[in-house]
Amino acid sequence: MNFFELQSREFATRHIGPNERETLKMLQEIGFDNLEQLINQTVPEGIRMSEPLNIPRAMSEHEFLRHIKEVSLKNKIFRNYIGQGYYGAITPSVILRNVFENPGWYTQYTPYQAEISQGRLESLLNFQTMVSDLTGLPLANASLLDEATAAAEAMLMFFNAKNRQEHITKPKFFLDKETFPQTKDVVYTRAKPFGIEVVEGDYAEAVIDATYFGALVQYPNNIGSIEDYRSFIGKVHEADAYVVMATDLLALTLLTPPGELGADVAVGSAQRFGVPLGFGGPHAAFMSAKDDFKRLLPGRIIGVSVDAEGKRALRMALQTREQHIKREKATSNICTAQALLANMAAMYAVYHGPKGLKQIAERIAIFAQTVASEIEARGYTLVAQSFFDTIVVKVDDASVIKSRAEEKKINFRYFDKHWVGISIDETTIIEDLFDIISCFENESETIAFEIAEDDGLYRIPEKLTRTSAYLTHPVFNSYHSESQMLRYIKYLENKDLSLNTSMISLGSCTMKLNAATEMIPLSWNHWSNIHPFAPVEQAGGYKELIDTLSQYLCEITGFDACSLQPNSGAQGEYAGLLTIKAYHEAQGNPQRNVMLIPISAHGTNPASAVMAGMKVVVVKALENGYIDVEDLKVKANQYADQLAGIMITYPSTYGVYEESVKEITQIIHDYGGQVYMDGANMNAQVGLTAPGLIGADVCHLNLHKTFAIPHGGGGPGVGPICVKAHLAQYLPGHVTMSGHSNGAVSAAPYGSASILLISYAYIRMLGAEGLKKATQYAILNANYMRARLAKHYDILYTNNNGLCAHEFIVDLRPFKKTAQIEAEDVAKRLMDYGFHAPTMSFPVPGTIMIEPTESEDKAEMDRFCDALINIRQEIRDIEEGKADVKDNLLKNAPHTQYAVTADAWTHAYSRQQAAFPLPYVKLNKFWPSVARVNNTLGDRNLICTCEPVEMYVEE
Repeated sequence: MNFFELQSREFATRHIGPNERETLKMLQEIGFDNLEQLINQTVPEGIRMSEPLNIPRAMSEHEFLRHIKEVSLKNKIFRNYIGQGYYGAITPSVILRNVFENPGWYTQYTPYQAEISQGRLESLLNFQTMVSDLTGLPLANASLLDEATAAAEAMLMFFNAKNRQEHITKPKFFLDKETFPQTKDVVYTRAKPFGIEVVEGDYAEAVIDATYFGALVQYPNNIGSIEDYRSFIGKVHEADAYVVMATDLLALTLLTPPGELGADVAVGSAQRFGVPLGFGGPHAAFMSAKDDFKRLLPGRIIGVSVDAEGKRALRMALQTREQHIKREKATSNICTAQALLANMAAMYAVYHGPKGLKQIAERIAIFAQTVASEIEARGYTLVAQSFFDTIVVKVDDASVIKSRAEEKKINFRYFDKHWVGISIDETTIIEDLFDIISCFENESETIAFEIAEDDGLYRIPEKLTRTSAYLTHPVFNSYHSESQMLRYIKYLENKDLSLNTSMISLGSCTMKLNAATEMIPLSWNHWSNIHPFAPVEQAGGYKELIDTLSQYLCEITGFDACSLQPNSGAQGEYAGLLTIKAYHEAQGNPQRNVMLIPISAHGTNPASAVMAGMKVVVVKALENGYIDVEDLKVKANQYADQLAGIMITYPSTYGVYEESVKEITQIIHDYGGQVYMDGANMNAQVGLTAPGLIGADVCHLNLHKTFAIPHGGGGPGVGPICVKAHLAQYLPGHVTMSGHSNGAVSAAPYGSASILLISYAYIRMLGAEGLKKATQYAILNANYMRARLAKHYDILYTNNNGLCAHEFIVDLRPFKKTAQIEAEDVAKRLMDYGFHAPTMSFPVPGTIMIEPTESEDKAEMDRFCDALINIRQEIRDIEEGKADVKDNLLKNAPHTQYAVTADAWTHAYSRQQAAFPLPYVKLNKFWPSVARVNNTLGDRNLICTCEPVEMYVEE
């Protein structure tokens, strides 16, 4: 191998953990001589690829960064005044460097293990408080995917609150005509499967009767107008229906908040709070509501509780109302958030504080006011007289304005031939105003204008001017210098365990390495400052990225077409099922609405099927975890004429390659159904097999699992779908795409476009050979750990050769009888060893599912195995009576620094055993910042915003 080949393959050796020497030792432990033998005994021969992937050769990291810089320059940076829910924003450098670009924040997992997640939980509580304060509604969640899907979620929440599924008495939803077009698009898509009748019109003239369950209005609206919705809201409430207001957080520093106007729910995007445009995402959306909706609100809610020592502790509250737990009874399929982006937005509010935010908003409003006055002075008419940041100008010929604007590298919004929209944002400076106004100047004389700050904000109606206080909590009034902010961010980061601390071995969740070279281009100007509705000719770099990545994903999956629009895995499931549904309808089979789902499936599978208007029929599993093929045959035959398809995960949710998978897909096809493959375990397929080879028709991919996008503390995710050719025409459309016939599932045409860079980088730097190798090592690492732990624990579900795929399940159920120890106790004790727990109680209650990924080296896997083996001895001590059944190392875990250093120590075991159970722990101790959190108390007394300062006082 020459030097050039060695250099091009360097990334694979950095991404994949074990070296050659470690690989041989691991294979010996499992009982194999080489890696190929292991793969042949693990992956069924009948589904193996015969040809290597047609993916370009691997690039070195240096070569890739040069390449992606060249691609980025095909994007043209214009000054964007398009608006429509997306605005230029300034990410304060202290937040950019210490949150957005910091693996301590972007590699965290969802905070299900609260004791080692207190930092991001506090930041997300800040986000909820910010949203609640600004919208004037008491309950807020910890972010949703985007504004359009948040509006659709609100609609469905209202629908389910006012109707019973079997008896719909209120089928209508009012949609104001001046709502953002992309929001309308998604609302119509979501409404159709439920039979919701969307009535679009002018709120001022709407007749709302008892057949309506809800209404949506935009504030400020699509043309920038600030409307007083008080009487309309009263009218809707008189008809026993609810109102959701789509709104703008920055505008709400100056406007009367939705809660004070009487709205039941507020939704919107927090993007302009310091989050880059990124061609559409990822951005954190928000939803706030009246208290009545606390058990209905979709998404995650962070709540306040106490720990075992009586100290304040945060946690994800009301987890039993999470949609994937409800399965087919779900009213939403949301199981993720935009946590990283919500944290950025929250930090933006903390850094600027209420005064700083108001100053930004006032500057924007005065600039917009100035532009409006100058344009009016030149003989133009404004469509609306009251506005915050957006004006719409009536012109004779928009193409003339457009020509002048593009000469100055300016993007306005062009509604049609006669309407031009201008949205001012915080990136706008005084010099920009000259250029904006000059686009409407018919003469060549020098532009002159005055910014009349002393005139006040006369374009905001007095009766809609905000008078109530907001962001009064000390956290929003304490960290306004960079040193204060830097230390606050670090203080929170130190409370959280992330991938830069230790391995996170979550089965099904695939916490693999998020390589720095994959992440670096995200904050480059030519990727981060492109508006999602910018003219296509300005987004040449994004077009190349999207087209090429789509091609690679089709090659990897064995499919023919791809949509990158879904901005989460659950959105991908939903989009894939809508695609199947549209196909059946086009074939003249609208009655095909039954979706078979194995009992072992991810909870979002049945939830997504319900969202797509399908009926869920559960298929049994055998004792070894395989799908019960005989039960499948019975169900397929029983619903032959109604069968839409099946949702399967491969390898199975139990971490096994089922040899019967091709038989399963054939049965479904024989009965006229389509096969949907959940791509959660795609990282055990790449380069070895593919959904298209196995017989699937559609598959969604979790780019935050297989393709290296970070979890970001619970989001962002991307869930593109790949399909066979016969389904291609039924993929999601978008209101901005000419001639599209299918509805959108996300607000932006390409979803969270900016983070597609990460998956593109992952594929380009690994190449075909590296991608296959990554899959092989995922299988090797899992089987190595399985082999070590099988000497101490029962391992559930292996294949006919006793092997697992890329993950495996450790059975902890016996210890409940022998030592009164449960899976939760083992999970909490692992924190004392410096590790995040594996996936708990899924897919089997009372177990843990371990997935090391290909990125972990042997030493780290050995540390984790040593921890579990030592914990087994601690359990044995209880079984043998050497340790107390109640007062023991596991029941009291995790042990905090406060507890271990306290003067009093009443336990029979030593402080050393509690805090430093193995020698390696002393070298790099991670201290959980709170003791075990009281979940029940937090649910009984839900507090989801920052408490008053007096709550912190210790008696």
